[in-house]
Amino acid sequence: MDYGFLFFISSGLFLGWSLGANDAANIFGTAVGTKMVKFRTAAIIASVFVTLGAVYAGAGASETLGELGAVNAIAGSFMTAFAAALTVYWMVKSGLTVSTSQAIVGAIIGWNLYSGKPTDITVLSKIVSTWIFCPLISGGFAVALYYLVKWSIKHSSIHLLRLDQFTRWGLIITGAFGAYALGANNIANVMGAFVDANPFKGISVHNFCLNSTQVLFLIGSIAISIGIFTYSQKTMATVGKRLMSMSPQVAWIIVLAQSLTLFIFSSQGLKDILTDMHIPSLPLVPVSCSQAVIGAVIGVGLAKGGREIKWGILSRIAVGWITTPIIAGILSFVALFFLENVFQLKVYY
Repeated sequence: MDYGFLFFISSGLFLGWSLGANDAANIFGTAVGTKMVKFRTAAIIASVFVTLGAVYAGAGASETLGELGAVNAIAGSFMTAFAAALTVYWMVKSGLTVSTSQAIVGAIIGWNLYSGKPTDITVLSKIVSTWIFCPLISGGFAVALYYLVKWSIKHSSIHLLRLDQFTRWGLIITGAFGAYALGANNIANVMGAFVDANPFKGISVHNFCLNSTQVLFLIGSIAISIGIFTYSQKTMATVGKRLMSMSPQVAWIIVLAQSLTLFIFSSQGLKDILTDMHIPSLPLVPVSCSQAVIGAVIGVGLAKGGREIKWGILSRIAVGWITTPIIAGILSFVALFFLENVFQLKVYY
């Protein structure tokens, strides 16, 4: 074991913690905000399913991120991840819901600029396009689900107490599904920069087997879980209550809409099925859980007339989305210069 690697990977763990504090919180933000699910219950379920998604389905989105910029020195990987993590931490501390995906993309571009490596514009365009399509797709799912649920409630004679019970279980089940999709999609943000330098060995105990990359992703998912437990309540309050007041049924709609959105951007199986059927598919790219859930909130808000959306808070969130990759890129560039010239560490080859 290269113990120096354990130090360098600490920035990835910090980024994982930041993701747990920010993006993963949004999985259950609406459920906790409407008091249908307790925070502790939400944190436990989210942690378990984020881990499962990261370990067993996390490889799909990491390839696209690697195509954007192959960080080829471990010190460079450390500082790239650290710049992204620090950016997300600052944003979360200020109460803004930001995108970890945007932060790591900005940081990688900062590394490309510092190392003189070209940024693949085709790959960058593919990634940036998902920043637009992600909230739009999630909003579309939310609008469709809103009218479907509204019609179902109107044409059924279900008792309010039974409806409340169904909604609570629906929030838990769809939250677990969303956490799984988040782990599968966003573990690339946390550990993708370290895959090539990974010194871990695979694990095999009876019928339980993990390859070396899965071990790396398992460690990253633990960091995400710690972030969920220690620092996610503030972000949950922003998404769950402050952006728009909502009923438990609307909360369920939003959770399911953003869960479906994350899933279609991370499922290799779904992509293979669509390819076999000669149907265009979306790229397997790390997308923002924050953008998905906010897109869903706006979709439902617009379906209800748009009067309940708190546009002032939404504008602050939009500012965070725009500035996150810029701040992360500048911070990455400056930090790489500092690391190479002060500590004499090789940050690229």
